[in-house]
Amino acid sequence: MAFTVWYNTRCPVCNAGISRQQRRLIEAVKAGTIAFRDINLEPEALTAHGATLDDIRRRLHATDDAGRLVVGADVAIETWRRTPGEGWLARLFGNRLALPLTRFAYDRFADLLYAWNRRKGHW
Repeated sequence: MAFTVWYNTRCPVCNAGISRQQRRLIEAVKAGTIAFRDINLEPEALTAHGATLDDIRRRLHATDDAGRLVVGADVAIETWRRTPGEGWLARLFGNRLALPLTRFAYDRFADLLYAWNRRKGHW
């Protein structure tokens, strides 16, 4: 099973960020070890995990190789870990000392981006 990232393609910021990662992870995508999916095309994809469409539009969500749900900054960290040349970002922001601050900062940014997307009608 691949690490599958669910995101909102209608959010210009999210879409640009994920498009960049997809280009950097092209070999992993081809090999099937990571996948990027548009939640707008499959809005009920993560309901079994208790995640709503709005939850996924607010924060990145993923399922890991074992099928477990991963949310928010942890998705970014795992994606960086798998991206050639970006493992240092995973180590910097995902270490046990930085992780609480990373999660806090990610959540605040995600809240602001979600509010902006709602105002702009990016649904």
